[in-house]
Amino acid sequence: MTARRSEVQDLARRGENTLAEGRRRLREDGWCVVPEVLSKESTAQALDHLWAAAAESERRGLATYMPALDPNASNVRVFNLLDIDPLFRDLIRHPTALDLVRSLLGEEFLISNFTANIARPGSQSMPVHSDQALVMPGPWAHPWAMNIIWALTDVRLENGATLFLPGSHRFTDRSQVPGDPLPLMQPFEAPAGSIIAMEGRMWHTSGANVTAGEDRALLFGYYTAPFLRPQVNHNVTLSAQTQASLDPPMRHWLGLEAEANVGLAPEVFAADGGRREPVRVS
Repeated sequence: MTARRSEVQDLARRGENTLAEGRRRLREDGWCVVPEVLSKESTAQALDHLWAAAAESERRGLATYMPALDPNASNVRVFNLLDIDPLFRDLIRHPTALDLVRSLLGEEFLISNFTANIARPGSQSMPVHSDQALVMPGPWAHPWAMNIIWALTDVRLENGATLFLPGSHRFTDRSQVPGDPLPLMQPFEAPAGSIIAMEGRMWHTSGANVTAGEDRALLFGYYTAPFLRPQVNHNVTLSAQTQASLDPPMRHWLGLEAEANVGLAPEVFAADGGRREPVRVS
């Protein structure tokens, strides 16, 4: 049955209202959930491609278990998604994802990394951390990094939802992090097909999957301000064939051109914390 025009317009308005609320919550609370970004069919397809990417990663000699991050092999981590499958190159630039990125970081940003973490039954938590704290020293006065997390399965506490410390996106240095933050943390819960956006200063960890037979699959698109060095060197990780397939915007976001962060300096902040216009440099 075809929806009438008024119904289509109503759905579009509701989608925009949801996204607008997401932008507001991201700025104020440091996170938000935007549901139904992907259809059930697209979500299932992405999950199938993710498992295929995990197998391809192993074939290439890139292990999907990282002892430095996880206590056991029940966490399946997949790296270099952008080179393995074009589907992930489409997701990293999805309009809803980029809308949220621009709302927090501004028009100029870099794609720093795109990885996956499949928490299988028995998986446990990694160390508590802040993604922004990993790539720059304090004080962390402004958001210069963020994650767009794609839920390819339903995500809840029991199957290993990411745990976050509410309000920690306001911490400016490590001394403000509680000695034992885990009891204070809450789960990001969302249905499959959703986006979870998380500010880079938010302290968080992977949850433990205590279910008997339920996987929890998440993709992590990591974006940063253009003056921060990416987590991976895309010139090395992306094959010549993949690089040749990229259009100018993707090449710019991945820092593949001769000029990566030259041409637009970081925004200047007013004394009251308000944003001013970006400063162009010649």
